[in-house]
Amino acid sequence: MTLDKLEQKKNAIITKVGGEGPLRLRLLDMGIIPKTKVQVIKRAPLGDPIEIRVRGYEVTLRLEDARLIEIEIEK
Repeated sequence: MTLDKLEQKKNAIITKVGGEGPLRLRLLDMGIIPKTKVQVIKRAPLGDPIEIRVRGYEVTLRLEDARLIEIEIEK
């Protein structure tokens, strides 16, 4: 499952960060790394972008970027 499909207020664990070059580095620099807990806080009215909480910070991502982040729902 990818981050763009995660429901609001549900917790998940990042399993893989895709992308290439500067985009991948930007995601990693924002703390979006494997084995990190993530939660979707809210979505824009049209669904793009989404706001997530990762490592205690709130970050806004485009859906296009969120599709590159693979997650596993936390149980």
